[in-house]
Amino acid sequence: MTTIPEITPPFSEDDTSKIPALALLIKLGYQYLTPSQANKLRGDRKSSVILFGILEEQLRKMNRIQFRGENIPFSEGNITEAIRILRDIEDDGLVRTNEKIWELIRLGKALSQSIQGDTKSFNLHYIDWANPENNVYHVTDEFAIAAKGTTDTRRPDIVLFVNGIPFCVIECKRSGLIGKDPIEEAISQQLRNQRESEIPRLFHYSQILMVLATNAASYGATGTAAKFWAVWKERELEGLQQIIHQPLSDRQITHLFTPDQYRFKGTTPEKSRQWFEILQKQGRSITEQDRALYALARPERLLELADRFSLFDNGDRKIARYQQYFCVKRVMERIHTFDAEGKRKGGVVWHTQGSGKSLTMVMLASAIANDPNIKDPQIILVTDRVDLDEQIYRTFDHCGVEVVQAKTGKNLRELLNDPKARIITTLINKFQISDPNNEGKVEDDNQNKLDKLLASRDYTNDSPNIFVLVDEGHRTQFGTLHIAMQRVLPKACLIAFTGTPVQKKEQSTVTKFGGLIAPSYTINEAVSDRAVVPLLYEGRFVQQEVNRKQIDLWFQRTTAGLNEQQRADLKKKFSTADQLNQTEQKIQAIAWDISEHFSKTFGKITPFKGQLVTPSKAAALFYKRFLDEFGMVTSEVLISPPDTREGNTEVSELRDDSQRPKIQDFWKRILEKYGTEDKYQRELIKSFKTYDEPEIIIVVDKLLTGFDAPRNIVLYLTRSLKDHGLLQAIARVNRLYDGKDHGFIIDYFGVLKKLGKAIDLYGSMESEFEQGDLDGILTDISEEWGKLEQRHSNIWELFQGVVNKYDDELLERSLADERKRSDFYERLSIFARTLKIALASLEFYKQTPETKINRYKSDLQFFINLRASTARRYAEKIDFKQYQTSIQKLLDTHVESGEIETVVEPVNIFDKEAFQAEIDARSSALAKAELIANRTKRAIIERLEEDPAFYKPFSQMLEDIINNIREQRFDDADTILQQVEEIRDKVRDRTGDEVPEALRDRDVAKAYYGIIQENLRGIGDLPASNNHNYDKKSARVQDTSQTYKTSTSLNNLSVEIAINIDQIIQENRIVHWTQNTDIQNQMKTAIEDMLFEIQDRHNFEIDFDTIDIILAKCIDIARVRIP
Repeated sequence: MTTIPEITPPFSEDDTSKIPALALLIKLGYQYLTPSQANKLRGDRKSSVILFGILEEQLRKMNRIQFRGENIPFSEGNITEAIRILRDIEDDGLVRTNEKIWELIRLGKALSQSIQGDTKSFNLHYIDWANPENNVYHVTDEFAIAAKGTTDTRRPDIVLFVNGIPFCVIECKRSGLIGKDPIEEAISQQLRNQRESEIPRLFHYSQILMVLATNAASYGATGTAAKFWAVWKERELEGLQQIIHQPLSDRQITHLFTPDQYRFKGTTPEKSRQWFEILQKQGRSITEQDRALYALARPERLLELADRFSLFDNGDRKIARYQQYFCVKRVMERIHTFDAEGKRKGGVVWHTQGSGKSLTMVMLASAIANDPNIKDPQIILVTDRVDLDEQIYRTFDHCGVEVVQAKTGKNLRELLNDPKARIITTLINKFQISDPNNEGKVEDDNQNKLDKLLASRDYTNDSPNIFVLVDEGHRTQFGTLHIAMQRVLPKACLIAFTGTPVQKKEQSTVTKFGGLIAPSYTINEAVSDRAVVPLLYEGRFVQQEVNRKQIDLWFQRTTAGLNEQQRADLKKKFSTADQLNQTEQKIQAIAWDISEHFSKTFGKITPFKGQLVTPSKAAALFYKRFLDEFGMVTSEVLISPPDTREGNTEVSELRDDSQRPKIQDFWKRILEKYGTEDKYQRELIKSFKTYDEPEIIIVVDKLLTGFDAPRNIVLYLTRSLKDHGLLQAIARVNRLYDGKDHGFIIDYFGVLKKLGKAIDLYGSMESEFEQGDLDGILTDISEEWGKLEQRHSNIWELFQGVVNKYDDELLERSLADERKRSDFYERLSIFARTLKIALASLEFYKQTPETKINRYKSDLQFFINLRASTARRYAEKIDFKQYQTSIQKLLDTHVESGEIETVVEPVNIFDKEAFQAEIDARSSALAKAELIANRTKRAIIERLEEDPAFYKPFSQMLEDIINNIREQRFDDADTILQQVEEIRDKVRDRTGDEVPEALRDRDVAKAYYGIIQENLRGIGDLPASNNHNYDKKSARVQDTSQTYKTSTSLNNLSVEIAINIDQIIQENRIVHWTQNTDIQNQMKTAIEDMLFEIQDRHNFEIDFDTIDIILAKCIDIARVRIP
């Protein structure tokens, strides 16, 4: 027999997400406060976000002054001053203010106090970081906060407080949001609330932000962009199941389900409690939001993340991702383990490229430097490249960590002897210089310097508190570095970081440093976590003769219409095939293909960039020359200076020494332009990262390791790269950026082998890797465009119920439901992005019939136009979102101009001629009616705040008509068209509401009049609205509990009040008054006084709640109408 549950399982946001979250937080040690209780603890001031009643008590309790053996409390004046400092911190922008508050609550505040006649400064702490149990933790929901400069409130779902300070803001969503991603919606809400015009003050204090949707959760920090919100994964959550099953007491349950004004949306306290008690009795499974709350919000973890795993990096606040957190924790455990010789245990960290290793190093260095059990630690950060050394130094500097760069080997040794130098960055060659007799010589040969170091006996530092953190660039010299350290720093602890897997042949060397530090963070995990984008690979072995034809055609087009003399001049500028040697012809052919590929796929309107890796400096200059000649993309060359030593050649692969003078001439021009090599490199990298040009940067060896440019989307390989060099190079294009689904590797050299249709990564590497270590690094591009047919079918699947798919009217009507339209737009976006990848692949053209390719293109055109017409029909506010430029690029390249109907903002109904033209373009009366109804409804939504009492009734009428059209509940389309035309005209001309003659020329006062009428009649927002009746004969507003008596008619009374409000606001307003709360309060006080005076004069009585509503709504209207 089928078992049916006692009640229907609920699906409201409160029941599925918020209440379970609150219950778990209570079990984790938070005391629940109802919204009313939380409001009282902040003095009933909705502009405040600190619970002053709790903070004041905690400051007294936690802070004592130890003075000459006495335990003395801070003075009441100092307690008050500490609260004032925290409350009144100057707004210096969202993230900067957040940083200032973070520093204040972490470090405390020094306050002067006189004790026994002796005045000294003593540090007062807001949080006891070392002893989490000494703090108090509270949680509330629907925490109403006044939006900046208004009386409107925003209500974050859940706020967590530590000692009365808001530490964590949580938004909850129902997991079953149809047509929308609940996590994306929640993140969007968090970001909206951080805007300057909303409630940024709450986020000045917040240390972590979370979004929950039962089976999904994500976290970020103040200012975190949507693409950088992260998922926390923790393998072991000991005790969570037991906590989930731990029942709340009856008292706790009763308190949790206390009714409040904004609580229990979509349900009731009684229904919600009934469901909660059933679950508490029968038990429930652990959800993703449970895991996230337990991992991030339990008190000791919340404090730890805020204190030791947060940093501010060049204007952005960042909280550790889970792999960074556990890496630092594991390393800190290991370094407290010593071997028989008194040396700490180090190891090798493998975290894949793009996973934030530099920030992990910052957090680790900070943890070591602040460990009270390590006396006078020194941390040396070692790289093998100048650009990496600069990057590490800048990262630490941007994060506010004091660090010093070793300029020379001698300087490094001096710093090692300086106890004040806590964190040092250095190049490996400077680390290896330790011979005082060698300091005056040029440091140009690493192996020679290493030999001298190993031969040197004059310097040894055997402190076990020296920690050497080696960035991945020097992993190939782990062995020699280990020998050097054994000699010079015999007890130093080495911790090496690599972004690529460890080769089998390296295992023994890695073991010497303590082995791999688990857990590793693989590329598969990074892609799954959306920490990086997946990479698509395509081998393009360009046939020179095929591209020759394309180049010849290009030359013919270029010279079309020119006379013989002009053609001859062009031939001098542009090389023809017979003028080029074989190597130059190959470079020209590849340069043509790169120009075509980049310009058609990414060029001009997209923000993306490309990186071209060449085999030599001479080849780099050839590529630059040909790219410039073709003129499709902009490019720059970034190379190191030429080696002018006699007998040295860098162009062996060209077998042409004649190229050396060209390289030297290029370098001479670079120095004339930039002055120094350093400035040349910095300026070019800045332009590539920041500006529209260059679109492609051409390199040989530079920027293949540690170069982080999120806009970089495609890597063109024209040279051999192996093993770690290849793995590091391809990771240059895996960083996150808006609109970037994938990074692309275009291989002209044949770097990778293929095994059937799949890439054989293991077989392509000369060195051996453990099975599984390379999984997920690259996907052949054919695997992605192979999904095109299904994604094309997925769009047509939405229209299966449409009998005649050639009828645009039926197709548009089938998309009347907003959720279905949202699904259509999403499927279309996925199809368009997949087609874009396919059309950029040579293999796709080879394997796909031309008729099918053309069908994909024509269907894309059709669906884009359907999207545009549908958006107009249903008056949608167009959201171009992050992929619009990519899709537009696809259309520009592969669909003829004029064939695509651009999606633009709908014509406004107030533009009579343009809107009428759009209506006339519709063929049927029903289509015209639906267009007018939706567009008028949108106009009402946009203008509702200007005159809500006028617009609301029309909005409801239109809603009813739209529903009747969708459900085909009408007899005559012409009648419906006439109805919506009448409503449109009234809305457009503002007629139909019988405005008194006294207000005929007072447009804003008309809106005040509507609000006053609405509230004095007892409708709208009055709590007892259902019990009110309006009696026109007696001109009275009647209520079951009391009677409002007037000596004049309601209309006349409303006119008088509206005119007075209009005059008061006009008399008091100043420049930028909408941002000035003092001016708004003056207005409210004057309006309130006027209302009391009118009540006395007309024997009129009105309750304070109604007065507050009138004040708030009239000021809101004024802010919109007369800013």
